[in-house]
Amino acid sequence: MKAFHAYDIRGIYEQDFNKNDIYKIGFFLPELLKTDKVLVGRDVRISSPEIFQSLCEGITDAGADVYNLGLSTTPMVYYNTAKHGFEASVMITASHNPKEYNGLKISRHNALPVGYDSGLNELERLVHSETIRPLQKKSKVIEFNVLNDYILFLKRYMPDISGMKIGLDCSNGMAALIIKEFLNDTPLYLFDTLDGSFPNHEANPLVQENVEALKNLVSREKCDIGIIFDGDADRVMFVDENAKFISPDLMIAVLAHYFLPNEKGIVLQDIRTSKAVGEYIAKFGSTMHTWRVGRAYASLKLREINGIYGGELAGHYYFRDFYYSDSGMMACLIILDIISKMRKNGISASQLIANIASYANSGEINFKITQKTEAMDALKEYFTNKEEPTTFFDFDGYRIEFKEWWFNVRPSNTEPYLRFLAEAKTQDMLDDKLNAVYTILNRYYSD
Repeated sequence: MKAFHAYDIRGIYEQDFNKNDIYKIGFFLPELLKTDKVLVGRDVRISSPEIFQSLCEGITDAGADVYNLGLSTTPMVYYNTAKHGFEASVMITASHNPKEYNGLKISRHNALPVGYDSGLNELERLVHSETIRPLQKKSKVIEFNVLNDYILFLKRYMPDISGMKIGLDCSNGMAALIIKEFLNDTPLYLFDTLDGSFPNHEANPLVQENVEALKNLVSREKCDIGIIFDGDADRVMFVDENAKFISPDLMIAVLAHYFLPNEKGIVLQDIRTSKAVGEYIAKFGSTMHTWRVGRAYASLKLREINGIYGGELAGHYYFRDFYYSDSGMMACLIILDIISKMRKNGISASQLIANIASYANSGEINFKITQKTEAMDALKEYFTNKEEPTTFFDFDGYRIEFKEWWFNVRPSNTEPYLRFLAEAKTQDMLDDKLNAVYTILNRYYSD
């Protein structure tokens, strides 16, 4: 089985894993997390009902009860794991991946993520090496309908969007389950029916072709803002009134207008985040903490530092008031509130972002390289020999900052790629640095 990864269990169903693998995972999960009840939610993918059935059989054969949330967003599972004191939960989803994928996102008490180095490695060992001995008396699957309570919680963040024109793409994913509870019929909706075959576009807003329909809607209807969710609604992204995609890390700075006027504290960013975000946060008298990419790391770190909120380039936003977990819906409501208030003061979404973004940015570039460590070290050696770094991070690859520019290079966990991102004070400077990067990395390029 090739589905165990750094953050979750995920792959092409019936190729990377099958229902027998899921049964084994379900059987050993209560032992791993020392519990006799497991909360389970699922997305709308075509394979999710079968996976749910196999998972439940494994869990109940092991002597633990399943509390069935039914169709849910991933943040709904996080919230109810912590609120109701579950020691284990599973969300059946492959998030933004194509329709043939599926997987499991596992959490423990307080909705703390279970990553490969915090439990998935042991679960994989149990699945591959331990004998299954089902108990004679199966446990139960208990219906656990708490959707209305979850909606009531999120309604405290309801924005005043009167007079706003909003384009909103649910990507046929789980956001469609609850979005109209908050925004009613005010937005112009795209693909707001639940459909696990994702007939209109893949549910990955980071791929710009998947945002084209939203951009066209915003442009055609002259919307003030466009919103797009991924498949399981733990991520949300935006386009401005000019139909220009907003880099999700910049929204970490936007969120400062909601959280930081009344409280000074720590904000979390991932290692790829624009330097402009930390500079903007500093204007509110707060500090930025930089950490690794992924919920398995970000949620734990935000709790450890008691941060107010945090975010990632991939469009995840974490909130202390959401059990230090990420919620695309909560981020959406708060950001809409900010954009609405700015608009009433004559400031458009694009103007707000222009006040934040102060660097030329390359975006994340993928280089197909198998000698990842050697290539990363070559970049580090070349640039640090030419210029004295002002800041140096050596987790998740390298983030090396200089006086007028910086770069991050990090290895993919699952593919033969190096992921590279850089920013500079001017586009000419950025182009010059990128030319040097391409020259260096071409030596390590693999077909």
